[in-house]
Amino acid sequence: MSALIAAVNWLSPRDLIETFGTIGLMLVVFVESGLIPAPLPGDSILFLAGAFCATSAHSNDPHLNLAVVTLGSFVAAVAGAQIGYVLGHRYGTRLFKPDARLFRTEYLERAQEFFDARGPRAVLVARFIPFVRTIVPMLAGAGRMPARKFAVANVVGAAIWTIGISMLGFWLGKAINIDKFIYPIVAVIIVLSLIPPYLEYRRHRRTRTSEV
Repeated sequence: MSALIAAVNWLSPRDLIETFGTIGLMLVVFVESGLIPAPLPGDSILFLAGAFCATSAHSNDPHLNLAVVTLGSFVAAVAGAQIGYVLGHRYGTRLFKPDARLFRTEYLERAQEFFDARGPRAVLVARFIPFVRTIVPMLAGAGRMPARKFAVANVVGAAIWTIGISMLGFWLGKAINIDKFIYPIVAVIIVLSLIPPYLEYRRHRRTRTSEV
């Protein structure tokens, strides 16, 4: 088993699905949603899993169950972020010290102010940004964002992210040969994921300019 795990390319969504099936998908989504900021292919594995739900059971590609993929990835995304929030809430403040280089107390205070002002929206937007979606739940917990607000934003964001991307893969998987277009499609998904934070950044700059 250890040899199998070592041989898998953890950055390849196809390798992960072919080796571990839907369990591999849920594991990646779970970890990337709030536990370890590792370079895991969250967006692309959701898309490819959806596409594999559209394949024939007799094709050379894996065939997955659409209901299991959408529901399983949704539950994994919600659970991963909630655990990240709890960890940040319980242990996050211990990392911050007044004279620390990376985890200064003032950064925690800024995080708290940020989540007080635009917490739910930040959680929603972060869902679509690789790496950011992993650390935001911990920051929200450490910054004392209200648990109920985080939970609602987490559920809504997880639903849009997991179901939306996997269903996009399913629909395109029925229409085109995914193997030929997987990399361009993933590139488009990455570009689209950068649009929400860019719009939020522009809105924030306009607000600051108007206040000045």
